[in-house]
Amino acid sequence: MGGFFGVASKGDCVFDLFYGTDYHSHLGTRRAGLAVYDARKGFDRAIHNIETTNFRPKFDRDILKMNGQLGIGCISDFEPQPLIVRSHHGTYAITTVGRINNAAEITERLFSKSHSHFLEMSGGDINPTELVAALINQKDTIPEGIRYAQMTVKGSLTLLLMTPEGIYAARDRYGRTPVSIGRKERAFCACFESFSYLNLGYRNVGELGPGEIVFIEPDGFEQVMPPMDQMRICTFLWIYYGFPASTYEGLNVEETRYGCGIKLAERDLKRGDIHPDMVAGIPDSGVAHAIGYSNRSKVPYARPFVKYTPTWPRSFMPTIQSRRDLIAKMKLIPIHELIDGKKLLLIDDSIVRGTQLRETTEYLYRSGASEVHIRPACPPLVFGCKYLNFSRSDSEEELITRRMMQRLEKTSAITDEMLEKYTDPDSDQYHAMLEQIRRELHFTSLHYHRLDDMIEAIDLDPCKLCTYCWSGRE
Repeated sequence: MGGFFGVASKGDCVFDLFYGTDYHSHLGTRRAGLAVYDARKGFDRAIHNIETTNFRPKFDRDILKMNGQLGIGCISDFEPQPLIVRSHHGTYAITTVGRINNAAEITERLFSKSHSHFLEMSGGDINPTELVAALINQKDTIPEGIRYAQMTVKGSLTLLLMTPEGIYAARDRYGRTPVSIGRKERAFCACFESFSYLNLGYRNVGELGPGEIVFIEPDGFEQVMPPMDQMRICTFLWIYYGFPASTYEGLNVEETRYGCGIKLAERDLKRGDIHPDMVAGIPDSGVAHAIGYSNRSKVPYARPFVKYTPTWPRSFMPTIQSRRDLIAKMKLIPIHELIDGKKLLLIDDSIVRGTQLRETTEYLYRSGASEVHIRPACPPLVFGCKYLNFSRSDSEEELITRRMMQRLEKTSAITDEMLEKYTDPDSDQYHAMLEQIRRELHFTSLHYHRLDDMIEAIDLDPCKLCTYCWSGRE
């Protein structure tokens, strides 16, 4: 995934840039960078690997040397950025969030137009942000270039581009990821997460529309390209990777998760076949769902696990799956008194492979739990995301849903017709898949959040939501 923060100030912006960028640390785990522009010194930049150390310790020395009235920073799960580019537009710094599915096609097109070369990253890939810069440089002006890049990239593209005069902020053409604008006296900012500027003294100004491009200066901002008509914002923002204090399209993440938990509880109340002693959320993103469930069902909320946060990183930080599983297990500390002899209902944000949740369930049984009921906060994940780099699966074949389909159908060739049935929560195939998952992971019961309930809880026009990973519909 990834996130960014940019600021244009009449004074030095480095303090705001440092902390505003740090507030995006939950969105990426591999690279981070800061770039600033000072009217006297010009451009300056620092990039670090953050796979083993959090953002702040990596950059606390850099910011003592940096100065500037303009700055952009990013947290990235893939490429090193921001990049500083010299072109016929002059020198600028650029950072992007998104995914380029047609990178090879774009590269060949640029080579055919006599674009001389690209620098390879380790592994042989071309830096996607450098590729976007090359697209922008094909046009006569930066706004025209950004629009050209938005229209050329298949996948998603949201960016900040900093010139000596100010900062361009551009949202993906379908609005798959957000851009919020904040202001305070003598400064304006743009960011992915709307909460990131609140403690820095900014107040919310608004959000960019799909494809909208604005130019930000210390005195204000102006629209340079209007928004487009269609929106497909990622629904997983509210379910999983958005920070609880953030708001997208006017809908707060924490409040929306409460609503999802309420919907899950209402389904269970209709069934009337389970009577848990307590409900808990795992990991952090499941907590608000669990509180909503508890408030509606009157089942007490409790914490049979607590996360040891001082030293353990997020479970998906390492690139090796076995290490991710180990960290997920090690960072959760059980409370035996709340487990022994209890009927537990756990709400997780999602089930991807199922490995971690199976180990958690087995541990609960070994610790004396009499029942373990699982309620994922989203529908079954059936399709790999084509638009954002947040998926923890390398391929769709790793998804537990796909494995169970193959088992039930006795074939590895899952057809579109099969998928349509397995994604219909009222079909026999759907219920058979859930039963296979329940047995595989040793749950007492398993009921996923239904897509229709989830969309109703989010309370945004369904046509504006991307639900591809659950429905397969673009």
